[in-house]
Amino acid sequence: MDKDITIRLAMQPEADELLGRSPLAALVGMLLDQQVPMEWAFSGPYTIAQRLGSDDLDAHAVAAYDPEAFAALLSAKPAVHRYPGSMAKRIQQLCAYLVEHYDGDAAAVWADAATGEELLKRLKELPGFGEQKAQIFLALLGKRFGVRPKGWREAAGGYGPANVYRSAADITGPESLAKVRAHKQEMKAAAKAAKASGGS
Repeated sequence: MDKDITIRLAMQPEADELLGRSPLAALVGMLLDQQVPMEWAFSGPYTIAQRLGSDDLDAHAVAAYDPEAFAALLSAKPAVHRYPGSMAKRIQQLCAYLVEHYDGDAAAVWADAATGEELLKRLKELPGFGEQKAQIFLALLGKRFGVRPKGWREAAGGYGPANVYRSAADITGPESLAKVRAHKQEMKAAAKAAKASGGS
């Protein structure tokens, strides 16, 4: 990852700065990005690092942390997520997986991926990363972090194209955040309408 990357996902300078320099923080932020506002999710890694008394997250340390104590750390007010207990478990599973398969180095997940397809496959193997989350993170890597293996836009599916406002990958500030929010609302409304009409 380029060290001078500007990320605007948490909308808090310190939290965004951590996302820009820490591959693990970016992965954990993506993991937290469900059922809570995006800024809340992506400021989580900074809050966790602060509570651990560190300026970054360490996969080895998080994986080895006492599970109850780690859950308590995420549950302390203000909570890191709406479901801090289950998210604490997921973050520890993610870190344990990174330790086992990548020696704890989150960037190794994408560092030598030759193609977008290969990178997508690796991301989908991460605990807590389904197809959609993996595609959004792949698009985030390509658009914001300059990680662009061959065919990355195609592998990212609907999140890959330039000049769209569909996910965290497209956010560069408050204005684009508002556009992504509007898109998500439209998608929700469309899904609701399809359900109401019997899913046809």
